[in-house]
Amino acid sequence: MPGTPDSPARGVRRVELSTTSPEPIAEFYAHLLGWVIIAEPDGSFTGWVGDRLATHVRPGGSGWRVVFAGPRARDLEPGAAVDTGRVLHGPWAPQPRPGEPCWVELMADPAADDRWAAELGWQVRDPGAEFTLYDAAVADDRRPVAGRLTATGGWTCYFAVPDLAHATAEATDMGGTVLIGPRDVPTGTVAAVADPAGSVFALLENPVGWGGTWCATAQAHA
Repeated sequence: MPGTPDSPARGVRRVELSTTSPEPIAEFYAHLLGWVIIAEPDGSFTGWVGDRLATHVRPGGSGWRVVFAGPRARDLEPGAAVDTGRVLHGPWAPQPRPGEPCWVELMADPAADDRWAAELGWQVRDPGAEFTLYDAAVADDRRPVAGRLTATGGWTCYFAVPDLAHATAEATDMGGTVLIGPRDVPTGTVAAVADPAGSVFALLENPVGWGGTWCATAQAHA
């Protein structure tokens, strides 16, 4: 069943990348983000930060997909899904380490808010605004799980890095393209990057928690 306000999606299980060149693209992210890459029997690659799964790189061509944790596995096109199991990345998970997912943001029209709130049991903090947070509430503890920016592009995953200028320079040296930034935004110091195959992701410098500075807003809106 879809999420409800009493049982919201509290975070992310993993992010997945579907690309026509999984091995070299997995190596790109391993060098950039410090992942330990494991080749899986089905031709895919998993990327690990310590004991936590950061991503799953698969053969294909549809780009990134954010997989939220929930009670029933299902696809939520475009660019998202739900899988069973515990949350690995989110506002109730440990602080993001370098190389881990540290925030997710939906690039879409405000009209999308109702759909995602209904599917995942979230509360929309500022309905109709150019930017809003999607909150999950557990008892009296309300925290932002994702954001929505009025733009096009679907779901974007942010990864934590300790030095954004160094990371963007390294991404460029390895064939990536810096699309935006580095620049300061309410989330923190960020950049948007396309990998050598064209899939777009974001980097966030030294996030203090899930969502960067947004994690500090949780208590104010509890």
